[in-house]
Amino acid sequence: QVQLVESGGGLVQAGGSLRLSCATSGLSFTNYDMGWFRQAPGKEREFVATIKWSGRYTYYAESVKGRFTISRDNAKNTVYLQMNSLKPDDTAIYYCAARPDTYYLSSDLGQYDYWGQGTQVTVSS
Repeated sequence: QVQLVESGGGLVQAGGSLRLSCATSGLSFTNYDMGWFRQAPGKEREFVATIKWSGRYTYYAESVKGRFTISRDNAKNTVYLQMNSLKPDDTAIYYCAARPDTYYLSSDLGQYDYWGQGTQVTVSS
């Protein structure tokens, strides 16, 4: 059974930092690209960042570029999202997701097969 479990969310002041983790089990981690998505109240789920199975290539939403960093540890089957310079607009539930490795990275949530339950991030002004 595939499981993705996010952790590291919480309440932080604007300008602060958080590091999210997503521990996976039940899948061949290096066969999957990994992504982070988020969903704010009343809004659709949106793409945040994705990373190739090798960790060599990454892709970010414009809204987080330069502030967030996605990384992975294939020995621990875990993907991370380092979030710096947080803004109130970053408040959302953050989800990690797994997509079978293909030639390209994707921001399309419909292409991701497995999802975690999410972790809440709240940024106060």
